[in-house]
Amino acid sequence: MDIQKLYTIYLEHPEVTTDSRRCPEGSIFFALKGDSFDGNRFAAKALEAGSAIAVVDDATVIPDGDERYILVSDVLQALQALAAYHRQQFQGPVLQVTGTNGKTTTKELIAAVLSQRYRVLYTQGNLNNHIGVPLTLLRLRPREHDIAIIETGANHPGEIAFLTDIVQPDYGLITNVGRAHLEGFGSFEGVKNTKGELYDYLDQKATAHIFVNKSNSDLQDMLAKRNIDCDSDKCIAYAREQADAMPWVCEGSVASCNPALRICWRPCHEAQHEVQTQLIGDYNLDNVLAAICIGLHFQVPAEQIDAALADYHPSLGRSEYRKTAHNELIVDAYNANLTSMTAALSNFSHINHAHKMVILGDMKELGSASHEAHCKVIGQALACGADKVWFVGEEFRKALDTAPATDVEVRCFEDVEAVKAAIGEQAPADRLILIKGSNSTKLHQLPDLL
Repeated sequence: MDIQKLYTIYLEHPEVTTDSRRCPEGSIFFALKGDSFDGNRFAAKALEAGSAIAVVDDATVIPDGDERYILVSDVLQALQALAAYHRQQFQGPVLQVTGTNGKTTTKELIAAVLSQRYRVLYTQGNLNNHIGVPLTLLRLRPREHDIAIIETGANHPGEIAFLTDIVQPDYGLITNVGRAHLEGFGSFEGVKNTKGELYDYLDQKATAHIFVNKSNSDLQDMLAKRNIDCDSDKCIAYAREQADAMPWVCEGSVASCNPALRICWRPCHEAQHEVQTQLIGDYNLDNVLAAICIGLHFQVPAEQIDAALADYHPSLGRSEYRKTAHNELIVDAYNANLTSMTAALSNFSHINHAHKMVILGDMKELGSASHEAHCKVIGQALACGADKVWFVGEEFRKALDTAPATDVEVRCFEDVEAVKAAIGEQAPADRLILIKGSNSTKLHQLPDLL
């Protein structure tokens, strides 16, 4: 179907769903296919449940004469094309956020800051892939939103370029680049090249701008490789204090982090501000500074920026502090890679507490670098000041075979169920506990037991 005709139908039915179990009245159902399902088989059910239109790519599911079905050659491609076309109709600024670590937290901080002055659409959760990005863009309403913040993720080369062509950003931010998804990217250089695809797009778009952390040498290298001058009007910079990185819009430093992060920051040539956040981890300084820089660029008053940062509460197990009846928890169990794991352990080592404990789950998708990475994390975990360290997963089990002797109490568990059983037998108490691992290790199930 011609995209303009599909867009006309979308304007009449602007709510989109891909789940036949959740079909709002009058919505459009896109019958996506996956490895183990075929949405075409659920199109009739979606129409019965409330959808007005079903977009399918299998003609055999269409009853004769039923005009509620729209046949396309590929449903996913139609969804993506519709989202890209809809984005082109939006006249407000669109900011794209990517990076190895911190992109979801940074996106939410930016949204909190910009919401002080604007009506903001932003990616919910981590719907940052080839399906989530189009669905987010199709929630964009020109009469309801002033600005959009779109998070994009990737685990293979070319994915950021593909998603950027859909988002068509006016502004872009790469939080950082780290050693994650190496199985898909092949190497750290592969990570940098893929994330840098956002810079490639912004470089070619004359009116676009790049928000950049001038304290991050990897990002500086990526810009230099593309002959993008970090001090030009193209770039809008922020930096850690004393980074020899002038000019910048704002700079800041860690005031304290025991356990929640308190920062000092100041706009260029202006007075200093101090903000107590609810974030755990000094590594979140860069994420907070990015939100400040973007807020200042869009003329959010500094006092309102401070209020937004102080009020923001992390969720989804990202840098989250919880106090239970028995323990204090630092829950960072949504995801893990070598860069984020070492940052979390480094921060944990500087927190004062008489009885510290660590529960770490395997880091996934590291390919041939996995064994070395897990060995490095084990060494750091044993030296972080905890007297109990629990490891979860096969990768840690294999790496422990070569671990150094230690006085720390070390246990290794096959999976989260084994950890839950151990907690049931003798639950830790009166401890500060760091919980971190890849999402697939399911350590997010532990906080309620501790």
